[in-house]
Amino acid sequence: MAMERPTTIEGPNPGEFEDLLRELLEMNTSAGYKAEIIGGKIVVSPWQRPYYKRALKLLQQRLAPHVPAGHDASVGPFLFAFPAAKRAFGPDLHVADEAAFEQTRGAVAGAALSLVAEMTSESTRDADWEDKLAVYGRNVPVYLLVDMQTQEITAFWRPSPNGYRARRTVSFGEALPIPEPFGFELDTTGFEPPGFETE
Repeated sequence: MAMERPTTIEGPNPGEFEDLLRELLEMNTSAGYKAEIIGGKIVVSPWQRPYYKRALKLLQQRLAPHVPAGHDASVGPFLFAFPAAKRAFGPDLHVADEAAFEQTRGAVAGAALSLVAEMTSESTRDADWEDKLAVYGRNVPVYLLVDMQTQEITAFWRPSPNGYRARRTVSFGEALPIPEPFGFELDTTGFEPPGFETE
């Protein structure tokens, strides 16, 4: 039976980032689940709803032609570490420098990211809007928060030590301007759940 809520796992030394990261990388997480370090703890999140795949695939396809040189848009399950924040996240979609993946093990440096996207669920929404927003807002040029519960997508950009300095929200079906280094209008049609019609 699939979990419906995230499960928190206390490591041998809760709060010690390097120990938690080592333990997370050695975990055998079941297919369809992802493990991240959020708030000083390892958090394992459950399956997403099946229709999320469509929205995620559309997002990847529409971003791909606009990524910076040497970067790649992927939905692969990779872990990105932010040691200064003592966090490690596995975003639903990432755009990152391909050279950063030339390693045999361990987490990829969060500094390699040019964009991340998270799709909210009932169980992960708070972390996406709070903990991840705070960390990404100091480190990642663009964060796309796809809120599947409100059927809106928000672009955050201009990271700073105090978080993102700019944001724009649109409803699914509307075009969302994606700032540089991407510089295009994202078509968000097709992100809505089955049976929902945009006006």
